[in-house]
Amino acid sequence: MQVDIREAHALPVWRRPEALLMVMALAMPLAFSVWMALLNNFTVEAANFDGKDIGWLQTVREIPGFLAFLVVYLLLFLREQTLAMVSLLLLGLATAATGLLPSFWGLMLTTVIGSLGFHYYETVNQSLQLQWLEKKRAPIVLGRLAGVGSSTAFLAFGAIWLFSQPEFAPEGPPYVALYIFGGAATVALALYAWLAFPRFQAPSAQRREIVLKPRYWLYYALVFMEGARRQIFVVFAGFMMVQKFGFELHEFVALLIINHAVNVFFAPFMGRMTGHFGERAVLTFEYAGLILVFAAYAIVEDPMIAAGLYIIDHLFFGLHFASRTYFQKISDAEDIAPTAAVSFTINHIAAVFLPASLGYLYIISPGAVFWIGVAMAFVSLGLARLIPRHPDKGAETILSDKPKPQAEAHPAE
Repeated sequence: MQVDIREAHALPVWRRPEALLMVMALAMPLAFSVWMALLNNFTVEAANFDGKDIGWLQTVREIPGFLAFLVVYLLLFLREQTLAMVSLLLLGLATAATGLLPSFWGLMLTTVIGSLGFHYYETVNQSLQLQWLEKKRAPIVLGRLAGVGSSTAFLAFGAIWLFSQPEFAPEGPPYVALYIFGGAATVALALYAWLAFPRFQAPSAQRREIVLKPRYWLYYALVFMEGARRQIFVVFAGFMMVQKFGFELHEFVALLIINHAVNVFFAPFMGRMTGHFGERAVLTFEYAGLILVFAAYAIVEDPMIAAGLYIIDHLFFGLHFASRTYFQKISDAEDIAPTAAVSFTINHIAAVFLPASLGYLYIISPGAVFWIGVAMAFVSLGLARLIPRHPDKGAETILSDKPKPQAEAHPAE
């Protein structure tokens, strides 16, 4: 059944577009959180990875993200909603198979398949969010969706923490069972979302071609730096916790549980703050905080301080939805889907070479990797300050702000 998005209010609440976005927000973290939580310990303990190996694995994982622009051409044959479901199925199946292939090349295979699912899902999910949500409500709903995702991740991490305790797993964490649990749960929810919801039709037909517009340049720059900066957190911060500070699986997962427990409340709050204070203020807060966090990473020697930094880092990392609502305000409605694809490619330009190259640097000097992160955060902060207080078409940056209407002249009496 196909339903125009403008008529969706007539559906039961549980079958409306926001409900579907919620289900997808539940489904993706189950597989991805399990994969992410187990990765560092699994690669070290089961596959004997070092910094170079993890760098190459993460580089390969980002290649599908770099190729996200191909989504535009897939949409010639598939609806965005259908592609989202297919992508979730790929992510779930690859995660379920990961524990069965504990080798460098086995992990490469499952990582590529899972990454295709993850990145193509994220591309079309971002597009659907911006098409289906009203501009005024988008920051609030996106904050809620982030909170839902954190709640799901919290439950997944809780299960991993419980079943990786020495008393439950005296011979080591049950990696195979945990990977199958996370992957199968995502597959089940993806099938439910496919079968239970109608196919929603957005009011504006999306362009089926690559879109690059000069007036979107600041958004492109923000997502490029976001992708480069993300590698420091995703690849090296977690790896440092295991390799340098010796965190065991249940200890590292406890950190992730704390991260997502806090984010359940923090993300919706920051969604409301974005709606109230604007994207410029929220992104300024994020990047200024990351400068301090990355600088502290570079010199930290105490594992408890490092754990605290990891928690704070994750909270800042979750504020990226502010750049999405900034784009929603400045974009043409028909540009959302193709620009989502292009922005994911831009986001992953640095990701295809930074993990591997910084992996070699990490072997020589772990601190130097995080000082590079400080420089990236400074650049991002400068870009954020170019966002107007009220971005709009024609007011994409403070350099192109719409002229304010002049007061009407009155003849002298």
